[in-house]
Amino acid sequence: MEIIFEGVTLRPWSIHDAEELAAIADNIKIAGNLRDGFPFPYFLKDAENWLNLILTENNPPRFFAITIDKRLAGSIGLISKPDIYRKNFEMGYFLSEKYWGRGIITSAVKAITSYAFREFDIIRVYAEPFSDNTASRKVLEKAGFRLEAILKRNVIKNGIIKDSCIYAVLKDEYKY
Repeated sequence: MEIIFEGVTLRPWSIHDAEELAAIADNIKIAGNLRDGFPFPYFLKDAENWLNLILTENNPPRFFAITIDKRLAGSIGLISKPDIYRKNFEMGYFLSEKYWGRGIITSAVKAITSYAFREFDIIRVYAEPFSDNTASRKVLEKAGFRLEAILKRNVIKNGIIKDSCIYAVLKDEYKY
């Protein structure tokens, strides 16, 4: 299954993507804006471990490779939440630095959000960027997400205490 939107293709991951994923993900500028579970440096073994983990639970697909002209450009995924949060998906993503500034991730966010609301029994999609990640915050705003909260001194990344933000969109408000 592929999702094609505004020149961007989202496709399910394959274990054969590991080498290219490791090359893209081994970037301090990417890792510095993601949770600590995303390692730096990022080795081939990290890519293989992550792919083996998500491939076992990716039916129906919730984790996608972002491709441009059939070339791997990044990753986007939806994480289901448990218990009282079960009608929510948390979204996470990253893009190869060589594709930054082209609107690619905004298109990917729009595509996966539309897909999530069409295919899953959820009512809300949200993301939690660090407050100083202005690029990601702009992506979410351009994709129709609204800032719900700034959580003061909520996270620690690379020894620095930071604020994080909650951006969300509701199914009944989303234009897809």
